[in-house]
Amino acid sequence: MNLESLMPPLMFLALIVFLLSGYPVAFSLGAVGIVFGFLGIALDIFPAPLLRAMPDRIFGIMSNQLLLAIPFFTFMGIILEKSGLAEDLLDTMGKLFGPLRGGLGLSVVFVGAILAATTGVVAASVMAMGLISLPIMLKYGYNPRFASGVILGSATLAQIIPPSVVLIVLADQLGVSVGDMYKAALIPAGLTVGFYFLYVIYVALFRPRWAPALPLEARPDAGKEAQTAFALLSYLLVGTGAYAVGRFLPSWAEWLEVLVALALWTLVLLPWIRRNRLLQRALLSMVPPLVLIFLVLGTVLIGLATPTEAGAMGVVGALILAALNRRLSFPVLYGAMEGTAKLTAFVIFILIGSTLFSLVFRGVDGDLWVEGFLTGLPGGEVGFILFVMVLVFLLGFFIDFFEIAFIALPLLAIGAEALNIDKLWFGLLVGVNLQTSFLTPPFGFALFYLRNVAPREVKTGDIYLGGIPFIGLQLLVLVLVYFLRDPILRFVNGLGG
Repeated sequence: MNLESLMPPLMFLALIVFLLSGYPVAFSLGAVGIVFGFLGIALDIFPAPLLRAMPDRIFGIMSNQLLLAIPFFTFMGIILEKSGLAEDLLDTMGKLFGPLRGGLGLSVVFVGAILAATTGVVAASVMAMGLISLPIMLKYGYNPRFASGVILGSATLAQIIPPSVVLIVLADQLGVSVGDMYKAALIPAGLTVGFYFLYVIYVALFRPRWAPALPLEARPDAGKEAQTAFALLSYLLVGTGAYAVGRFLPSWAEWLEVLVALALWTLVLLPWIRRNRLLQRALLSMVPPLVLIFLVLGTVLIGLATPTEAGAMGVVGALILAALNRRLSFPVLYGAMEGTAKLTAFVIFILIGSTLFSLVFRGVDGDLWVEGFLTGLPGGEVGFILFVMVLVFLLGFFIDFFEIAFIALPLLAIGAEALNIDKLWFGLLVGVNLQTSFLTPPFGFALFYLRNVAPREVKTGDIYLGGIPFIGLQLLVLVLVYFLRDPILRFVNGLGG
């Protein structure tokens, strides 16, 4: 074996050593790229002129309008966290679901899905629900482990429900349409929310002490009004959702048809709505997020706006909502801008470092080494997918999803392309898998976020153990996405069921 053939595995090994040492990821990538680039030049196995392409690549990163969606969605998520949207939703849905065993857990899942569809940022969802819902759930007798798990699982919905930031990054790295990635993600997103609901119901039925109903004194709107409100709202949501799924929504006309159907159902139920104050509050609290969902997600899905344009509209909507709730102030704006700047700088520096690494790695024929290794795995496509999913899952224990997307995905995509695997479906599998990275110890970020805002009586062990069932549910969705490849692709292409 000659030295030239050893360069790719040595580069990969050096990167792993740097990452395990705790050195910042962006600088680890850049350092390994520079060191091996100069070493390759010295050994005459790397063409020096290739490094001159680096400035052009950096300029390409800076001029990539798709990446501009990341700061927009991050800023929007932070503003919405401060706008009172989560508080209003959690308060209303808590009273609505409260008469049921596990009702608070169901309300957290429901609000988590709504917040995910409006913010696309996990941190905002975890902190909002951890500060608001967790103390209430503990006050009324919820098991700390179960309560923590519901909040963690619901918050990570922001990873897979559009307009997820990670889906934008995956689409950019794989060179597929963000709109198509959003459409494809709707199916695993719906499955995940459905499994969460079923798990909460299971706990409420078989471990009722873990998820009791609210006592009568805690729900002044209890009785027939709450029951009627719950029934009517469930009818509206389930009926609309079932109709939407049945139509598969491939076009603007069918989206409009569903909205008209929802409006007609609402008119039919109007006499009951007018007599039910709790249902009125529930519907009114859902109007702002539904408007934002249409501005951000609907405009992308129907092709009226790019993700960047939709993110800009979402920022404007979030600012208006915060202003209407009298939550818009200079400290809030400054904090949102500071948080957005930090995350954006983090992402861009990782992207620059990974670009330098990949430039040198491909210059020493690393792409051929990776392709040969991945395509040589036993089992063909099945063996490759299994290896990739296990690898991504294990990487999620130790590094951030951005780092996985920028470092591992470009290398893994080489094998996927060699095996003629559909990039959109492959990216969706990785996206569902990356959900678990927020819940897997020791470095699951959702665990850290909740630990920072959870009351002292909630032990760290409760938080870590509470996330395990939701990791299992996410892996179950991952398996289903693997077997639902053709229906998902037909859905994206608008061919119907």
